[in-house]
Amino acid sequence: MNQEESARTRLLLGDGALMRLARARVALFGVGGVGGHCAEALARAGIGALDLYDNDVVSPSNLNRQLAALHSTLGQPKAQVMARRILDINPDCQVRAVELFYLPENADSVDLSAYDYVVDAIDTVSAKLELAQRCHALGVPLISCMGSGNKLDPSGFRVTDLYKTQGCPLARVMRKELRRRGVPALKVVFSPEEPQPTGVRTPGSVSFVPGAAGLVLAGAVVRALAEGPGKKDC
Repeated sequence: MNQEESARTRLLLGDGALMRLARARVALFGVGGVGGHCAEALARAGIGALDLYDNDVVSPSNLNRQLAALHSTLGQPKAQVMARRILDINPDCQVRAVELFYLPENADSVDLSAYDYVVDAIDTVSAKLELAQRCHALGVPLISCMGSGNKLDPSGFRVTDLYKTQGCPLARVMRKELRRRGVPALKVVFSPEEPQPTGVRTPGSVSFVPGAAGLVLAGAVVRALAEGPGKKDC
């Protein structure tokens, strides 16, 4: 980003931090309601390289909450839509759209060691566990979003360690499984708000909640990368 485009960010972070952000490479898994807002915030903050992993296409049910979802983009791959949007915001960003549904079965195809930070904004528990286990083994910083479905309070999202969470059913499952796998810590975004009962399996969602979680994710990543190496991650 040029001097004028990054001027307001520079006032808060300074030249050194902006240089570190421009050199950083971040992987973002999932560009839906949470991940799309995270991706855009990372691009606007000046992250130099973004790899977007998502194998879904834009559907009408996404229109209530996802940045990629417009009537003009229905049926298009979300990763491709978000990559185009990011380049329109920050043409200097080296953005790559990877149409991949990350799972334990294909995890070997992704070199996580290439990244300065990894962001988990996916829904599948097995994939979240795989990312956490692999990033822990490699020493790659990871932040994972816990549940945002069936919630109505965007002010509840915060950054903490997984083992300090409460009130989130997804976090409860993740704690149990990662403890069993020997992963002692995981930086997460979560809300203690109890999910609203809907009577159906499909989670309900509203425009302002997933976006809030995505912005909190991006904020944690940007602050960590701007501070540079050697900082405690959780």
